[in-house]
Amino acid sequence: MKALVTYRSANSSKVTTMEESRTFDAVLPKKLKKSRLFAGDFVEGKIVGDKFVIEAIKPRKNLLVRPPVANVDSALIVVSMKEPDFDNYLLDNFLAVYEYKGLEPVIVFNKTDLLKDKKELKKWMDIYQKAGYIALAASAFDEESLKGLKNFIKGHISIVAGPSGVGKSSILSRLLGKELKTGQVSQKLGRGRHTTTHITLYPFGENSFIADTPGFSRVEATYFMDKKDVRLYFKEFLPYGCKYHDCTHTNEPGCKVKEAVKRGEISCERFKSYLKIMGYYWDELNRICH
Repeated sequence: MKALVTYRSANSSKVTTMEESRTFDAVLPKKLKKSRLFAGDFVEGKIVGDKFVIEAIKPRKNLLVRPPVANVDSALIVVSMKEPDFDNYLLDNFLAVYEYKGLEPVIVFNKTDLLKDKKELKKWMDIYQKAGYIALAASAFDEESLKGLKNFIKGHISIVAGPSGVGKSSILSRLLGKELKTGQVSQKLGRGRHTTTHITLYPFGENSFIADTPGFSRVEATYFMDKKDVRLYFKEFLPYGCKYHDCTHTNEPGCKVKEAVKRGEISCERFKSYLKIMGYYWDELNRICH
């Protein structure tokens, strides 16, 4: 019988069978004790009494580090313009990491109800949509704005990710129609407290599951990939063929990406994030971005 690991903590696991959608406490026999089990793992086994005895763990297509979830298809990256303030550098690191992991990222601008002037929101949504990403405005208090998100969850294993305090759990609660534990935003620090202590994949329609994640105050793309590969995960760079096939888009001559930035085809804000990830802080940036 096939099943999906839908709950994982330090001491216990649960699986949900794929055909009947029944949930059982899982038992990992001694022969598999050395195999690490993660939420999102597809397994095979049999029902013994009221337990599901795992007999095999299927190969994974990917595995995230934090949170440790396997076989993820898509990521809803939740950010906010206010409380806490928007940090595009953090978002750009998220996007590069999830592109590297083979996930389909969807950017969710949350807490739009707090904005008096929507010009800044429109600016950033335009930047990311032009770069080739799906970017949506939402509010956990606006049911209409959440409808678009549901289309990206159906039929997938998804995660809700993003910085601390941006309202990930609140959005997830509204999507699932059940109240989940949320943290308070610290007025002093301007960021939320971590509230997720285990990994649960919540069922959402047929063969659809979504997980909450801890909040991040910092994500570094170069922790996950070599610095020379970061350029491959800024998707708006890819159509441009530079003079050198391994061009890092920093100080090489004949760089088509820098020329595209000068022409306004690639946003200066995204290019600044890229240079910062690469560790470049030099005057040429001021000549490229007016």
